[in-house]
Amino acid sequence: MEKNLSATQKNNSGLMKFLIPSLFGLILFIIPIPYGSIVPLEGLSPINIGIGFLSELFKITVGESLNTLALIVIVSSAVLSILSKFINIKNEFLNGLLNVSPFWLVCRILGAIFIVMSIYQVGPEFINSEVTGQTMLGLLPSLLAIFLVSGFLLPLVVDFGLMDLFGTLVSKSMYKLFKVPGRSAVDAISSWLGDGTLGIMITNTQYKQGFYTAKEAAIISVCFSLVSLPFSTVIADQLGFMPLFVPFYGTVCVASLACALIMPRIYPLKGFKNTTFNNVDHLKEEFVPEDANIFEFGLNKAIYRASTAPSLKDILINGCKTVIDMYLGLLPLVMAWGTLALMVAEFTPFFNIISFPVVFLLKLLQIPDAVQAAPAVLVGFTDMFLPSIMVSGEGISQVTQFIIGALSITQLIYLTETGAVILKSDIPLNLKDLFLIFLTRTLIALPIITLLAKLIIK
Repeated sequence: MEKNLSATQKNNSGLMKFLIPSLFGLILFIIPIPYGSIVPLEGLSPINIGIGFLSELFKITVGESLNTLALIVIVSSAVLSILSKFINIKNEFLNGLLNVSPFWLVCRILGAIFIVMSIYQVGPEFINSEVTGQTMLGLLPSLLAIFLVSGFLLPLVVDFGLMDLFGTLVSKSMYKLFKVPGRSAVDAISSWLGDGTLGIMITNTQYKQGFYTAKEAAIISVCFSLVSLPFSTVIADQLGFMPLFVPFYGTVCVASLACALIMPRIYPLKGFKNTTFNNVDHLKEEFVPEDANIFEFGLNKAIYRASTAPSLKDILINGCKTVIDMYLGLLPLVMAWGTLALMVAEFTPFFNIISFPVVFLLKLLQIPDAVQAAPAVLVGFTDMFLPSIMVSGEGISQVTQFIIGALSITQLIYLTETGAVILKSDIPLNLKDLFLIFLTRTLIALPIITLLAKLIIK
């Protein structure tokens, strides 16, 4: 390896092969730019990363047709999955994608039924109402756009050395603090500035390539796939905290940092094994020698990584596979699980019943309106926006609204979005793990957010 690095370092073409794709990767995944001011289109965020901008541009351009596209994709997934039980599919990729177990087949069929009912407004109201099926229809265009754009552009950050350079620079502190490789910081930044599902996609790709172990991938996906700034502003605006957005989001950051520091050291994340996906070679981050220049060492690694990057043809083929997998494999699950979760949250007393113990916790922390706020603490497991909706009415204390709003962003695990993406990925987290992690994040974050909220809201 060292010999290869030395040779690559002197290779100007290797340097350019690293620099050019990585520069585009920085612009697309990490550096926020005021696209809203540059491109005069209604609906663009004022400041966004390139991937976010391209996703919004795609949504604006395609417009209402996105729901029709979602309908075609989800119904096709169900129909093709049923047909795969009667037809021998020789293509290994398509067979693995379509010939699924009975459980996943039922989920795809449910997703198809729910989206047909929601788009055409047929069937029971509890399926296609504004708070269930219609809410999911509002989410699907964003996922369609982000999956399409990022599916082809992810190699710019994962295959051409950008993560190797960045990971080397922060490797020592990331291992000491969070028990994960330094390259995971790129996952966090992409989530923070772009979208939480984007961070999970990067993590899953790196896990399958051998850069992360199962334990590291699990930690990164539930501690670093942060809610993006644009989504956070939506919640702050809904609760009337845009004038206080800096302290509001600062509270989220402090609570999320505490979770990231504590959770890798406790159950259930502590119990995951440090094994690689399908026992592929573990591509560990190399120890930086004491006498070495850390930037030069990282640059050499990045150039070597770029020299082994896939060809444009392979990138396009893999990109197509990624997008098809996300569309046919994930979108039906998001529609099915999201609608079911919202049905339970909105039309049953389930969360009111299981939130009785939460009332005592909120009263112990002296949070006002504890009885009304308790269901909102747990309902965030189904969807990120439900908690803030539940406490946004008049008569709820501002302190409580602040706490629930900040907590809903910090909880991270939502079945309508990130939870579904994690479960569909190759990261070894199941539904029980996600619920335990959701509860753990809540217990860690709630006292911190409560303390800061009472200091901010006078």
